Amino acid sequence: MKPRNAGLGIILAVGMGWAQNYPPPQSYPPPQQQYPQQQQYPQAQQYPQGQDPGYGQQPPYYGQQPDYGQQAPAYAPQQLDAMVGRVALYPDPLLAQVLTASTFSNQIPEADGWARAHAYLSPDRMARAIQDDGLPWDPSVIALLPFPSVLDMMAGDMGWTQELGNAVLANRGAVMDAVQHQRSIAMNYGYLQSNAQVRVVNAGPGDIEIYPVDPGYVYVPYYNPYVVYSRPRSGFFVGGAITFGPRVVIGGFSPWGWGRSSFGWREHRIIVNNRPWERTWVNRGSYAHSYATPRAPAYDHRVERHELREYRAPQRHEDRGRGERGREGRGRN
Repeated sequence: MKPRNAGLGIILAVGMGWAQNYPPPQSYPPPQQQYPQQQQYPQAQQYPQGQDPGYGQQPPYYGQQPDYGQQAPAYAPQQLDAMVGRVALYPDPLLAQVLTASTFSNQIPEADGWARAHAYLSPDRMARAIQDDGLPWDPSVIALLPFPSVLDMMAGDMGWTQELGNAVLANRGAVMDAVQHQRSIAMNYGYLQSNAQVRVVNAGPGDIEIYPVDPGYVYVPYYNPYVVYSRPRSGFFVGGAITFGPRVVIGGFSPWGWGRSSFGWREHRIIVNNRPWERTWVNRGSYAHSYATPRAPAYDHRVERHELREYRAPQRHEDRGRGERGREGRGRN
């Protein structure tokens, strides 16, 4: 694995390495100054049945990318650790989709609205609705439509989403190293372990992999970064720190990269649709990843062809306040 500060333009003035500057192990709960304040995600907006949810009221121009600026940003290792903390323990296939979709942050809010308005659809019907509506977003964004809680999180904190996308484009390897660093902490403290939803494989330094137990289903984990990256206090039940939402069926969404999404951790590769995803800061305006289905044309105004319903988040067990509250809405049998 490459050094954690490889390619980064920001080096601490005192010249210390990343390991020296990362906060030492803490007893739960850690002081908040050691970890950036976690954003509170807004509750999903509710829409009366049959009413337009508003996601199409101001249709964006989908060919326009966010204003990235001319110079690639640089982030210190501690910044990247904090940035990826809330998603580092996602299963690899879902994390690959989140990282790539974050580079199209301007498309996330409207995709979130569409996902919530169509949450009542079964996976197969949703896949058909995506085709029928000719959704003009990048396939990496469309791949997250079965996961309304993930899109809610990203749309609810657009500053974080844009920063994550910028970091992925500017230095994908450093972002992946940060994910591995956070996973190693959570594993060493006993929080990250195999269970009925995920299989955790420690393939060596810098190569901790998280796979769904059943490749046809993905569960979204919910956890509090203040907890899972800190030394547990005496008597604390680490097995309850990570909970999971309902399972999401992904088979019908294979045209948008769910055929195979994974990582080559040691080579710093993101694999989407069985191919390395090579979008960077330099080629961000021209790179088009190869997917199983062609992109839909970028309509200025899209015609809705399906009923819109109120999004009701399913109930799930409380995690006794230790984890983040999440919402997941479809793809269940």
